[in-house]
Amino acid sequence: MATTEYKGTNKLIVGIVFGVITFWLFAQSMVNIVPDVQADLGISPSLLSIAISLTALFSGIFIVVAGGLADKFGRMKLTYIGLILSIIGSLLLVITQGATLLIIGRIIQGLSAACIMPATLALMKTYFEGADRQRALSYWSIGSWGGSGICSFAGGAIATYMGWRWIFIFSIAFALLGMLLIKGTPESKVVQNTKAKFDSFGLVLFVIAMVCLNLIITRGSTFGWTSPTTIIMLVVFLISAGLFFRVELRQANGFIDFSLFQNKAYTGATLSNFLLNAAAGTLVVANTYVQVGRGFTAFQSGLLSIGYLVCVLGMIRVGEKILQRVGARKPMILGSAITAIGIGLMALTFIPGILYTILVFIGFALFGVGLGMYATPSTDTAISNAPEDKVGVASGIYKMASSLGGSFGVAISATVYGVITLAGNIDLAAMVGLLTNVAFCVVSLISVIATTPKAKKAAPLKAAKE
Repeated sequence: MATTEYKGTNKLIVGIVFGVITFWLFAQSMVNIVPDVQADLGISPSLLSIAISLTALFSGIFIVVAGGLADKFGRMKLTYIGLILSIIGSLLLVITQGATLLIIGRIIQGLSAACIMPATLALMKTYFEGADRQRALSYWSIGSWGGSGICSFAGGAIATYMGWRWIFIFSIAFALLGMLLIKGTPESKVVQNTKAKFDSFGLVLFVIAMVCLNLIITRGSTFGWTSPTTIIMLVVFLISAGLFFRVELRQANGFIDFSLFQNKAYTGATLSNFLLNAAAGTLVVANTYVQVGRGFTAFQSGLLSIGYLVCVLGMIRVGEKILQRVGARKPMILGSAITAIGIGLMALTFIPGILYTILVFIGFALFGVGLGMYATPSTDTAISNAPEDKVGVASGIYKMASSLGGSFGVAISATVYGVITLAGNIDLAAMVGLLTNVAFCVVSLISVIATTPKAKKAAPLKAAKE
């Protein structure tokens, strides 16, 4: 239930964007400060890899739960809870002296993102309509995709000149500003006609499956790919995943509402969103390689990605305009293809000297063009095709795809890079790690073509007038 007279304001948009970037900008800055954190805390690369991926993993695991809670108890309430958790998680990272608080802080950051993302998307659908909603979603995308675009540069600059802990001090400041800016927004929630029992069993099965899979990917080389530990985790993953699908498909009020995937457009947007977010592994591999293999500082490697920032921010509004003219399918196809080309250029690690540096800069720029073009059409497709009484849950599943895609993409890319690096060929390690991300983009492209229907030309101006 929402206050229908209330119309969303620019102040609300800015406050929401500040909340969104606590994850996409500040929490994700970990991808460019691996050497600094490792040198400061003295923890192993595999343990640090887990810490990097945990935030997105826990966000992905609990985001659907948070979306349902936002629908039931209030989207504003969940947004505030998310911002408070962000402050707590960032504070733990600021004071950490070892792996324990680092991992706990990263988990809490993930829970924060799980609360903020579906709740704020639902607020935007509730309080903005037509072209105004598409504009609001573009700024939301600037906070998410744009935040991930600047995280490499901002994280590198802050780590080099102020120390990596300052990244999370700034995150606390932006969370506080976000809370201040959204203050006074009416509560929005769905009136529940029936009392459905929460699917705790489904949640437990999902958590076990995802944690086991993440540990297999990130720690498999350390445990040994054929070791009893890895085999046991694989068996547990297969059993829990199988039970999860068996249980969820047989009940009406499951942890994940699979009925949403009966809508082909929603399915296409969510699946391709998962795959393109998996390409986030590009940031870890590229930034680590140019620092370790090419002698760049964290700040210098961040400068290489400045084109990514500029292009992703510029193309998000362009993607919105293309959406309004020709629908979502074409910009989603072009976005996936251009992103693949950009990463492909960065994978040419056999090219020496300054020429490779130029290719990385161009590659990052194309990476930003592709993601920026894709962002708003995909988000609008997912949200506009969700039933009104399930917007929070649908937003949660869509953003779960983002978080889990990013988590597993980073984990897989870092593992591929790390395993081949141990064999002594860092150039080959970076090439294969980056080509892995090209593969994610290609599969995303195929999924958009196969599942996203040809849309009629949108009529946002008419909707806005209504």
